This record gives sequence, structure tokens and C-alpha cells, in this order.
Amino acid sequence: MSGLRLSPAAIIGLLAVAALPLLVRLVFPESEKYYLHLLIQILLWSFIYTGWSLMGRFGLTSLGHGAFTGIGAYVTVLLWNFAGLTPWIGIPIAIMAAAVVGVLVGYPCFRFRITGHYFGLLTLALTEFVRLCIVGLRDYTGGSLGTQPARYGNGLSLYAIQFEPDRMLAYYIAFALWLFGLYLWLRVDRSMDRYALDAVSQDEDAAASVGIDVTREKLKITALSSAVCALGGAVFAQYQMYIGPETIAGLGISLNIVFAAIAGGLWVPLGPTVGAVFTQVLAEGLRVVIQGSATLRSVLGNSALALDQMIYGLLLILFIIYMPKGILGTSTDWWRRWRGRKLPRGAASSPRPRSSSTAPARGA
Repeated sequence: MSGLRLSPAAIIGLLAVAALPLLVRLVFPESEKYYLHLLIQILLWSFIYTGWSLMGRFGLTSLGHGAFTGIGAYVTVLLWNFAGLTPWIGIPIAIMAAAVVGVLVGYPCFRFRITGHYFGLLTLALTEFVRLCIVGLRDYTGGSLGTQPARYGNGLSLYAIQFEPDRMLAYYIAFALWLFGLYLWLRVDRSMDRYALDAVSQDEDAAASVGIDVTREKLKITALSSAVCALGGAVFAQYQMYIGPETIAGLGISLNIVFAAIAGGLWVPLGPTVGAVFTQVLAEGLRVVIQGSATLRSVLGNSALALDQMIYGLLLILFIIYMPKGILGTSTDWWRRWRGRKLPRGAASSPRPRSSSTAPARGA
């Protein structure tokens, strides 16, 4: 990562993540595809959650990022299916489209200081608008049933960016995307824009009084966040080889993005990744439990399929109340306090530079 110095522990961690597919092949040879699929899902959603956290950490609580993942996925697939445009062209177009939508929605909000729950409701409406457009254009999108990218050859193609049959290749593509997301997070965190956005999130009038262009700073981070989520949605579509309004663009997707980012930790670079691990393992565990329990299915009926959403909502409330810094942020704080007790008194009391992981929780 150019311009970013990595600690030895970070390098070891990255090498460990890179070696995970080899470990899976060694330990679970018969279930290799299943576990690789789970790891790929974690990395792809980590990237998307990281994209949301780019603006979420500055108090811009958007409930509309499912719209941007949907735009990324559907624009890429439709351009390939109906215009014959390779995703190498379609993905940049989808990214630009999502960034433009983000700016068009964000500008009036930021210009007229629509913040807090009003901003959240407006972005929520954006998600529903995009979903209804997808359902309404069923001749092209497949409506509520979804659609698939036209398979090119045997489904493994550099030209069509199709790699689903080779899970090992898919893993390293997702791994590269995940690294790119961390790079963007760290670049923002170490830029002057971060300090401007920190000031804006605390007091817009005070920030404007010292020369910060509040609207411009908010639009920049909104465009970047929208573009990252669109890229994640596009790659997700190319891997899954299927997209539907409820799987990549619905309200549930927007809420899951918010929940995972908050659960993992907004103010640490690996927080969204921890959130992705937590939510994906939780969802998979619930799926196995529900499918394997005749009692649950008989008692809850079709409602059992929505059990994960209910649990997500309950956990989100608990995280906001008791762990506002998320799993990783809270764990980091506990570790620092514990290490401080173990150090000599003089060393424990020595001042430490403030890092983004110890930033106080900002109001939406």
C-alpha cells in the first residue's frame, strides 16, 4: 500500500488471510467450495461495509446504500446483457452512475442541512425508489425474480470478468478488493479531509467559520462511499452470477450494511470486516439451525425465514446502547486498559497520540 507503512503484525495478518484458501483445501478438502464461498462472501461484504463506514463514521448515517450496491450490480449486468459492453466498461459506468446519484441526493440535503433522522429517512426512500425501479422494469431486470449475467463461454472469462466456477480465483479477487477497501479507509483517515469532516460532524457552523466548505466535504465523502458500494455490488453480481432486488438492492441490504458496520466498529479500519464475519457467520448459523429444526419451522412457519432480521434488529439496539464502538473498537479499548494496568506506573500514564479507533461515538 503506497504511502502507508504496515507494521509486522499487519503484514503477518494479511499473509494469514491470503493463506486461508490453502488452509481450507488442506483441512476441508471435501467441503472446500462451501467454505471458500463463505470466505468470499465475507470479503465482498467487508468491502461494501467499509464503503458505508467511510461516511458513517462522520455522522452521515445513510440508510440508502443498498441503492448504490443495486446500481452497481444492475447497471453492470444490464449493459453486458443488452448492450454487449464488457464489465471492464460497465463497472466504471456503474460506479460513476452511483456517485452521481449520491451527489444528486446529497447536495440538497447538505445544502439545506437536512441531517439526523431526516437524512436517514430520505436515504431510506432512495433505496425503496431504486428497488421499485428494478421491479418495475421487469422486461430488462427480471423484476422481483431477478436476473443473471449472460454466461460467457464456460463461465470463466477475463473479458466478461466471470470467475464463479473457480472459487480459488474468486477468493483472491475478493481479497484484492478487500485490500483496496482498507487502503481507501486508511487514506481517508490520514488525509486532511478527515480532520475537516471530524470538525463538520461536531459543529457545522464552527467548521464553516474556519473556512471549511461543509457541503463540498460532505459531497466528496458521499461520492466516494457511493462509488465503493457500487463497485462492491458489481463484483458481487459477477461472482454470484445472479442478482435480485432483495439480494443486492433492497431495504434489507441497506439495514444489514448499517448493522454490520456498527457491530464491527466504525472507527477502526478492520471494524467492517469484523462486522462482516459476525453477520455472515450468524446468518449461516441461523440458516443451518432453521433448516435443521422441524420444531422451529412448525411453530414459526414462513416467519422463520425472517428470524435473522429480527435478531439483527435486536442486536443493533444492544450494540448502540452497550457497545457504540462496535466489537473491535470495544475490544481494542479493553485491551489498552488491560495493558495499561500491566505496564509500570510511569509508562501507563504516559500520553498516547489519539487515534481514530478511540474517537467518541458521533450522533447521527
